[in-house]
Amino acid sequence: LLSATVSLLGGLIFGYELGIISGALLQLQTDFHLSCFKQEVLVSALLIGALLASLVGGILIDRHGRRRAILVSNLVLLVGSLILTLARSFIGLVIGRMTVGFAISVSSMACCIYVSEMVAAHQRGLLVSLYEAGITVGILLSYALNYIFADVDEGWRYMFGLAIAPTAVQFLSILFLPVNPVKLSSWDSDCQKGLIQLQNTEDGAAVKREPYKEKHYSFLDLFRTRDNMRRRTLVGLGLVLFQQFTGQPNVLGYASKIFHSVGFQSNSSAILASVGLGAIKVVATLVAMAFADKAGRRVLLMAGCMVMAISVTTIGLTNPNASLSFSQPSLTPVSSQPAVSPIPPALGAGKSQADPRFAATRSLTKAFARTQGREVVPQSSVIQKRGLVDQAKEETVGSTGPPFRGAPWTEHMVLNWIMLLSMMAFVSAFSVGFGPMTWLVLSEIYPAGIRGRAFAFCNSFNWAANLLISLSFLDLIDAIGFSWMFLLYGLMGVMAVIFIYLFVPETKGQSLEEIDQQFSRKRYV
Repeated sequence: LLSATVSLLGGLIFGYELGIISGALLQLQTDFHLSCFKQEVLVSALLIGALLASLVGGILIDRHGRRRAILVSNLVLLVGSLILTLARSFIGLVIGRMTVGFAISVSSMACCIYVSEMVAAHQRGLLVSLYEAGITVGILLSYALNYIFADVDEGWRYMFGLAIAPTAVQFLSILFLPVNPVKLSSWDSDCQKGLIQLQNTEDGAAVKREPYKEKHYSFLDLFRTRDNMRRRTLVGLGLVLFQQFTGQPNVLGYASKIFHSVGFQSNSSAILASVGLGAIKVVATLVAMAFADKAGRRVLLMAGCMVMAISVTTIGLTNPNASLSFSQPSLTPVSSQPAVSPIPPALGAGKSQADPRFAATRSLTKAFARTQGREVVPQSSVIQKRGLVDQAKEETVGSTGPPFRGAPWTEHMVLNWIMLLSMMAFVSAFSVGFGPMTWLVLSEIYPAGIRGRAFAFCNSFNWAANLLISLSFLDLIDAIGFSWMFLLYGLMGVMAVIFIYLFVPETKGQSLEEIDQQFSRKRYV
């Protein structure tokens, strides 16, 4: 129960911190008179902190143990939350966000590894996937609180401050869990007692023997053939990169616009519709948790990728002329957009693990900044992409070649509903496959001696790829068009299925030692 609590709360805090900024930003913009560049910096500060953590966090996790890493990350998160709650300047906010980013990145890695090592093989899939479920719940919670505090004076202080509660609970929970056995040089009877409660006798005995045969690895061993480490690194990097290159941050980033196009007209209904999309993510993640230890990791990853590929291809083919809507000048005043644009998009960004989940918000912020600054007129209408159906028709009367021009209204609505359903299928598939399974497999395939550094290495590529995808999206849309962009995502999904089939082993029901031995002896492909 305590292992489950640590996993769930770790994810919940991660998701909450990712989602809360988009609602807080609306008030911060007014209270601190933030320019668009400053808004970008504030949103990006979390990513910078997370990237720093993924570079140094692995060393902390391997040298000082998983449990201590989580405790330290909790303390850092408490400090960051206090800085944000009491902030009186823009610099204070940026420092607070960077501190929080650092903490949740270390916590995300340590939680997955710690829980995977603490529980029996037949429960590992369920409990590590619980982290992803926590993320989706955290994002839902952050949007609910955005909604509650939207009209409260300095409501952003409450939004940031409430993160202290789950952090304190997680800190207290982990104090009652044993030190991770992987880091013990001699077997402690108290720890053994704690472990037997979590594992059956065989698993306990296997873990008991492990400290005596633990191997030592250097970081460079990740790229060598020793114990087939190079193949493991290939599997880890392939999973995190394909997780991003299938378009997840951006497909989710523009979710609110698709909701607008099927009739969710007011700000509150758009927020609630996005909460609905978040609810679908929660349900899909629960499905993944239930089947992770039954169907297996490979099956869920491949099935999820196939559905994602079909979904984004459908979005691309639904409206072949959609690229035109990106090149028309915006006719709607920018002032009518902020209440809608920054809030719903990040909701779906609960991707993943550890996932890097807020970059969708950043993608929108970037677009929003460009719109405000009127630096690039053609891209300004990205913000109005898929605007209200009737409004879109009125706005484009004087412009050339609007999408759906001359198409019957019913056909227009049918296409929009197809896009909405594709969107829902994409979110569900991601939450069943890449969302939880990537981090589960990463926490299983590396030997204990280098698991923290290997996980952190892959995680840094995850954050970097997420940033790259989000920053290049608007430019790519301009260069190759909306349809081709999504068809490209579909192609990446097909390539991901092939990669998983060829390279990713099945790890369900095996102890971490068995997986290690399997990798050391066998060559996949």
